[in-house]
Amino acid sequence: MPTVSRATFNNKDSYFFEALKQKIDQYFSKNQLKQSGNSRLFTKAIILISTLIILYTVLVFFTPENIFVSILLCVLLGLNLAAIGFNIMHDGAHGSFSTKPWVNELTSYSLEMMGGSSFMWKIKHNQNHHTFTNIEGMDDDIDIKPFIRVSKDQPKKWFHRFQHIYSLFLYALTYLLWVFWLDYNKYFSGKIGEIKIKKMNTKDQIIFWGSKIVYLFVFIVVPIIFVGWQKTLIGYLIVVMVTGLVISVVFQLAHVVEDALFPAIPENTKSLKIETEWAIHQLNTTANFATQNKLVSWFIGGLNYQVEHHLFPRISHIHYPAISKLVKETCEQYHVNYIEFPTVFAAVKSHLKHLKTIGNAA
Repeated sequence: MPTVSRATFNNKDSYFFEALKQKIDQYFSKNQLKQSGNSRLFTKAIILISTLIILYTVLVFFTPENIFVSILLCVLLGLNLAAIGFNIMHDGAHGSFSTKPWVNELTSYSLEMMGGSSFMWKIKHNQNHHTFTNIEGMDDDIDIKPFIRVSKDQPKKWFHRFQHIYSLFLYALTYLLWVFWLDYNKYFSGKIGEIKIKKMNTKDQIIFWGSKIVYLFVFIVVPIIFVGWQKTLIGYLIVVMVTGLVISVVFQLAHVVEDALFPAIPENTKSLKIETEWAIHQLNTTANFATQNKLVSWFIGGLNYQVEHHLFPRISHIHYPAISKLVKETCEQYHVNYIEFPTVFAAVKSHLKHLKTIGNAA
């Protein structure tokens, strides 16, 4: 199947993005606002970290005798970890959590606390995914092969015709796979998708291996000591499956839906020329959902405003509701498509319909 290792955009005349950037800059200047997070985001971070500590402490050191209470707390811990990833790690890794670089670096390390690698994430997500969204071979976020096929340029297997049925179960396993396989695979192969990654320096090596060891000690070894290996195994699986399902679904709803485009790749080519400017490519491949639901927006760190996030990844998510009005206005002005679903349910439905269509497509 065709895949590419290089893609370029027609940015010679970026009229749309230049006009949009001017409006966004004027908005922040007129309202005397910083593009980074503010006290609302800092307060949310304190709440989420405090909740993590409380849930972990209760489950490990004061384990409830009632099994249903323990299961509920494990579910809440899984949701809490996902919220930390969405709200703290994600803004920090994009450099939008704070105006201070060291604060952004520190908050990005919350991914290490979750068992991942911010070094790998920044390459995989910030560089590859945000630049080459939905391009096979370049965007590692759409590489779920061979289990799930998201575009016609990916190899087709007989079981893909059932992927709209089993996908949610697989999504629940992605966090487990991420922690115990994907980071190591990238580390030892030296590649993310078809793209080579830069060499780690000594600091990066220490953080990578040190955080992996600490994570295993905190989330596996300590619980085994205090509650036993059986309860630890069951509780840990509940936590990581809840986290994995929530994280995967949120990111899939942003790009793997019916109206989002996947650029067709010509046969026998390693280089792809996108005929639109980069910003329009982002709008063609990205979707919003449930933007009027304040609870959803709070919990997933504004990632239901994926259009705004992809256009301005260095602006904190707390500003997305306001700037989305300017983005929509500019899209109407330049006749650019703006994909949006009114509810989470509508987006999930579209995602599963897309999987069914691609799973049966030639």
